[in-house]
Amino acid sequence: MVRTQIQLTESQVRRLRDMARDAGISMSEAVRRCIEKALGEGSPGRGVLYARAAGLAGSVEDPAGATDVASDHDRYLEETGE
Repeated sequence: MVRTQIQLTESQVRRLRDMARDAGISMSEAVRRCIEKALGEGSPGRGVLYARAAGLAGSVEDPAGATDVASDHDRYLEETGE
């Protein structure tokens, strides 16, 4: 482990102390858990991102009613000039 020093507000210290006491852990462990939770939620892994994308695929209808976009995507791109 790496020893570090941080500054917290009085309110943060009180809340952290209460959280640590309720969980039966040290304040250092409470800080580590908070940091791990924040870092874990901040950057989902590749698998999570792929699962989200797969869940979205096919979930939105074309307002113009096109149902052949997957098979005719090249034609649609050509029509847009891209």
